[in-house]
Amino acid sequence: MIAIIDYGVGNLFSLKSSFAAIGQEVVVTSDADVIRAADRIVLPGVGAFGDAAKKLRESGMAELVIEQAEAGKPILGICLGMQLLFETGYEYGTHKGLGLIPGEIRAIAEVIPEHLKIPHIGWNALRFTKESELFRYLKDGDHVYFVHSYYATNCSDYVIADAEYGAFLTAAVQNKHVYGCQFHPEKSGDVGLSILRAFCEVEV
Repeated sequence: MIAIIDYGVGNLFSLKSSFAAIGQEVVVTSDADVIRAADRIVLPGVGAFGDAAKKLRESGMAELVIEQAEAGKPILGICLGMQLLFETGYEYGTHKGLGLIPGEIRAIAEVIPEHLKIPHIGWNALRFTKESELFRYLKDGDHVYFVHSYYATNCSDYVIADAEYGAFLTAAVQNKHVYGCQFHPEKSGDVGLSILRAFCEVEV
């Protein structure tokens, strides 16, 4: 069973529908017992880092995600959910993340040319930087859908894919069984479904 954590932030219906489309049993929940019983956990997220981190802590989900990661359960963070896996976010202040992946979240405006629009919205090609089971069904250059104004940096040891948008921006990360996608697999057609399928096949 896949548990999608509901902490008041995230595009939950699309994610649930995508997992259902590949034949997975999936539940959207904030019940700690259900999450502990799940085979895998998905941490979604849209909005601002600080607000989401606060909601995650206040709901008790932050501590639970860390607990489950330490227990070895596969976890997938998506978009802002990926960013929350990091140590620190600098979006409208300085905010503490979950610390499951070393690195920090900073504005893409710091590294891309001024003429490019922010947020980075639309389809972009993945460039794989390390081998990962998350991409077992993909080929270099496959396109996925992005919507973001901030990106993960100072995390090169954990980057498994990036995408070029005036600079090479972190697209996906992995620290053992903890994975993150800056893009939206649930909005990325067959390529996205292949990523979710691969995540469901990661050995527990």
